[in-house]
Amino acid sequence: MTEHSTSHKIVVIGGGYAGTVAANHLQSRDDVDITLVNSRPAFVERIRLHQFVVGNYDASVDYGTLLGDGIRLVVDNATRIDTATRTVELASGAALDYDYVIYAVGSTGAVPSSVPGAAEFAYSVAEFEVAERLRTRLAELPASAAITVVGGGLTGIETAAELAEQGCKVTLVAGRSLAPTLSAPGRRSVATWLSENGVPVLEGSAVAEVRRDAVVLTDGAVRQSALTVWTAGFGVPGLAAASGLRVDELGRLLTDETLTSVDDDRIVAAGDAGSPSGRPLRMSCQAAIPLGVQAADTVLSRIAGTAPAVLDQGFKGVLISLGRHAGIKQLVQADDTPLGTCVDGQEGAQMKEEQCRKTVMGIGMEARNPGTVVWYKAGPRAARVAA
Repeated sequence: MTEHSTSHKIVVIGGGYAGTVAANHLQSRDDVDITLVNSRPAFVERIRLHQFVVGNYDASVDYGTLLGDGIRLVVDNATRIDTATRTVELASGAALDYDYVIYAVGSTGAVPSSVPGAAEFAYSVAEFEVAERLRTRLAELPASAAITVVGGGLTGIETAAELAEQGCKVTLVAGRSLAPTLSAPGRRSVATWLSENGVPVLEGSAVAEVRRDAVVLTDGAVRQSALTVWTAGFGVPGLAAASGLRVDELGRLLTDETLTSVDDDRIVAAGDAGSPSGRPLRMSCQAAIPLGVQAADTVLSRIAGTAPAVLDQGFKGVLISLGRHAGIKQLVQADDTPLGTCVDGQEGAQMKEEQCRKTVMGIGMEARNPGTVVWYKAGPRAARVAA
């Protein structure tokens, strides 16, 4: 740790993967006053929420095991960033002064208001509180109840698989296609597991309406559904827009390649809620943790009076769980384009579980020894695009 004399106030908004690791990494200097604002008193392992729903994993971790000793945790909601006074306004009525903000508010499940009944009757699995309600509702249903999972992406696949392994009667409405971000071998592996475990997959079908006990498809078909889980799409909190900062079409904070807001160089984004150069990385834990470290490094560089480094981050693969005994590792190029290679079955499951464990362990290690987290660096994006 470098010793300095003047204190710099840094407020990290959001205590998910990106925000928590960013707060820990800021401890590289001893002259920083770090406050982490989060709506919950515990860290949520969001990549485990489909397990939490069926009751085989707790998915929450005490911040005492993950945050550095000098980091102040404020359990509250940020409602506005006042860039003129450099304060973060909180729902409780309090306000926090800052020299720098790390904007790490994450993402949310997007249940569309344009689909009649979806907001009223469908459940999400993207956040702890809604996953908790889903878990309660699931426990009330008889084993024979028909369940519909809407969304053929990774969250929908993992949720449907976890429910099926528990003996639930699940149908997956995949939309245009099942697992569109995977390679052909990866898609076949997913489809085979779902078929062998009794999960009908409706490809080329979408849900046009959600009812209390049914879903209506775009072709007019009505299918019984005692419980509907909506996993198609993500949104982001509206804090940046509410604070007068420029955002992309989804509401993510627009930044340059150093993750600095295009409107204010004292606000730096990390994780799902940032949009570097209007070309955001895939919303994922894999992206969020390196982004958290790089956002913290940008702030540390500005404090030191040096030029911050540009974003340097690549993808290596996608890990998907299919219940507790199978999984898939889809290898990808640095830009997240899938390769024609994947590992599946029990070996895929072990890889997924190991990575989930290492993720939380890595955050805790960063708390004790800032600079521990490493990631795959593929070179600055601008250079790779030009090449």
